[in-house]
Amino acid sequence: QVQLVESGGGLVQAGGSLKLSCAASGRSFSGYFMGWIRQAPGKEREFVAGISWSGGNGYYRDSLKGRFTISRDKVENTVYLQMNSLKPEDTAVYYCAAGITISTLTRSESAYWGQGTQVTVSS
Repeated sequence: QVQLVESGGGLVQAGGSLKLSCAASGRSFSGYFMGWIRQAPGKEREFVAGISWSGGNGYYRDSLKGRFTISRDKVENTVYLQMNSLKPEDTAVYYCAAGITISTLTRSESAYWGQGTQVTVSS
């Protein structure tokens, strides 16, 4: 049973930072992409960042480059999302995801998803 368990969300003031963690278990993720998807109130799901599990190559939503950094620890089987200079528009539920391609991560039907962690950025 694949499990993705997110942690690290919370309430932070604009300009602050948070680091999200996703503990992955249940299978080998070699050849997979891991990433983060978010959904804000009244908004559609959107891709935040992804990383190739084996090579560690990162991919980002263009508007988030420079503020967000994705990384993974293969020993701990954990993927991270460092979020800096947070803005109120970053408020959303952040989901950890795993899929065979980067483009499938936004769809829960074609990727493994965690339960999500709430990130709230106050102005």
